[in-house]
Amino acid sequence: MISSKAKNISPSATLAIDAKAKQMRKEGKDVVIFGAGEPDFNTPENIKQAAIKAINNNFTRYTPVGGIPELKKAVSEKFMRDNNISYEPSEILISCGGKHTLFNIAMTLLDKGDEALLPVPYWVSYEEMIKLSEANPVFCNTDERFKLTAKNVEEKITKKTKLLILNSPCNPTGAVVEPDEIKKIARLAVDNNFYVVSDEVYEAFNYTGKNPSIASLNEEIKKLTITVNAVSKTYAMTGWRIGYCGAGKEIISAMNALQSHSTSNPSNIAQMAALEALNGPQDSVKTMVREFDSRRKLMHKRLNEMGLSCVEPEGAFYAFPDISKTGMKSMDFASKLLDEALVAVVPGIAFGSDNHIRLSYAASVQEIEKGLDRIEGWLRKN
Repeated sequence: MISSKAKNISPSATLAIDAKAKQMRKEGKDVVIFGAGEPDFNTPENIKQAAIKAINNNFTRYTPVGGIPELKKAVSEKFMRDNNISYEPSEILISCGGKHTLFNIAMTLLDKGDEALLPVPYWVSYEEMIKLSEANPVFCNTDERFKLTAKNVEEKITKKTKLLILNSPCNPTGAVVEPDEIKKIARLAVDNNFYVVSDEVYEAFNYTGKNPSIASLNEEIKKLTITVNAVSKTYAMTGWRIGYCGAGKEIISAMNALQSHSTSNPSNIAQMAALEALNGPQDSVKTMVREFDSRRKLMHKRLNEMGLSCVEPEGAFYAFPDISKTGMKSMDFASKLLDEALVAVVPGIAFGSDNHIRLSYAASVQEIEKGLDRIEGWLRKN
């Protein structure tokens, strides 16, 4: 009696591993979790206070479906300030997290038989969203450092190509697409008339200093771009569930109509918290990024020293080492590591690469050291 759409959905491997590891912790086991990607920092105090104030002021009734005007204005200003993109508030949609934003985009733009270009490795939910929209994912290769190039994209373009998902910095690899390649990809999109979904949720965690938003290049590509972001990673607000995007009015209007029949408006309280996040002090973000940068270098160094070849991540907070020398595939590796060494990692098969695993360094240095020591010891025995 279950629909074919629901039957064809693959459960999120990232959340499944995280749930199993947390259950083992509840059972009293000292598990080190390198699984689900969320900052280990707490939401900054000024943001929490804004939410408390909203509750005390009884800001608890329905808001406009696509977000309160004040938050749309703040997002519009953020896009101009940080990304050099001019979006009017009418070109902004606030949704229930970045994942909801991406889901809205897939349901709004993709039809049955359309093709969506998806660079590999990719975040687990992209493929499922494409499939739910009844479009076809077309996988693009990346180079040896997991960087997407225009040549990779061009090789996969057909008359059915409707959009490209551009995720830079990338989850799971931390790769940052080179600025010259961004420009070439923009030209391909304009020449071949396909959309670019630019997922920039990890933009704050870019350790290279070079990450232009594709929509900022010119008006031609801006018209074909949906720029996606969220407060979840940048402000340690994963559970608050506020994502947003900028796009042409026609696209935003269609997404707003879709959202009106699914979730309606995002949480009022979370919207007020997000407003403070975007407009308030940014010191906490800088502190968090500095700490992640230090952890990134530590994890990259240790993984390579123990024989797991790992490209240095340039962004986000993940490492994506190659495990092929162990002779194990990623599910087997992750399962045995959790059971035998009490370390949770995510199998790379979830991201389209069975020869890799993903480790999040969104954990304290002490926890990272402990987990890496266990992995090193376990590898020696195996």
